[in-house]
Amino acid sequence: MNTMDELLNSFLIELKRGTLVLSVLSQLSEKEYGYSLVQKLEDKGVPIEPGTLYPLLRRLEKQELLTSEWDTTESRPRKFYVLSEKGSRVFTVLKSEWLGLTATMDDLLKEGK
Repeated sequence: MNTMDELLNSFLIELKRGTLVLSVLSQLSEKEYGYSLVQKLEDKGVPIEPGTLYPLLRRLEKQELLTSEWDTTESRPRKFYVLSEKGSRVFTVLKSEWLGLTATMDDLLKEGK
């Protein structure tokens, strides 16, 4: 049987996992490379492990929500990601849905006090 801490941890992981795609898409209106995106998200209170971010970026690119290009002008090549047109449309819909859900949740949670 799960302890209270294990149960809470499981719920928190689910909650965070459900927001990762929206969090990442929200930061890619301009080109970013993986490490800079990790830093940007962490600075904004959304910690994400590189081992979680890089597979997510590859999946979003495969789904044609992101485009990427290599920058080889510096000593270390970097792959930059940015929202595609399809990604921008998906982000707009997800953002709208999120704002509606959070408004509803705010109302529900206020009732639950």
